[in-house]
Amino acid sequence: MPGTLYLIPNTLGPSDLSQEDPLAECIPEHVQVVTAGIRYFVAESAKTTRAYLKLIAIKHPLAVPLQEILIRELNVNTDAAALPALLEPLQAGQDAGLISEAGVPAVADPGANLVRLAHSHGIPVKPLVGPSSILLAVMASGLNGQSFAFNGYLPTDATQRSKRLKALEERSRSERQTQLFIETPYRNGALLEAIVSTCHTNTLVCVATDLSLTTESIRTQTAGKWKEDLAARKAPDFHKRPTVFLLLAA
Repeated sequence: MPGTLYLIPNTLGPSDLSQEDPLAECIPEHVQVVTAGIRYFVAESAKTTRAYLKLIAIKHPLAVPLQEILIRELNVNTDAAALPALLEPLQAGQDAGLISEAGVPAVADPGANLVRLAHSHGIPVKPLVGPSSILLAVMASGLNGQSFAFNGYLPTDATQRSKRLKALEERSRSERQTQLFIETPYRNGALLEAIVSTCHTNTLVCVATDLSLTTESIRTQTAGKWKEDLAARKAPDFHKRPTVFLLLAA
């Protein structure tokens, strides 16, 4: 019998280490227990995963000492040819945890390729509950939660980015669909500037930063109002902070 591939959620940012259980507000107890019992992880970042396991161990002792836990990395630089080897322990009957650097794995995350391969080999896949910045942003935006699409990163070239924004706005208008996208945190300001200069003044735009953290900030208003705020130097405090952008055309 093959092992189970558990899809393990991570936090969306630093935890409050002053708390008795720093993960209690965002990672369910059951998920912590399951994670503590796993001895093999496929991780976007081995360093981040070790730090996360240390937080788990505060309340739930790990099955083996941290230095004995096997962590193999799977990130954007991992060649597809390396994926089968990552499944070998599962095929031998060992459970494994797939964990992203932040949030849930396999959503806007290279782990999706491993999950698909696991299915093709008959390996059970078990998703566990945890924070997703995409869903949290949709929930808090006030925009259409019945139909939405996540578009990942937009082009960095200004001309191509403007073209893409216009296409997403038109799709949003014609389908009444909320469009979501993200940016490398140090370019958040440039993206918001591009949105307000490209989109119609009545298009609703939500900027959701540091979701689930104590520094969380979420604001939805028209592109026209955002443009006024930027002109008045009232830009949101989101430089180098993880942010989800959403728009819904009128």
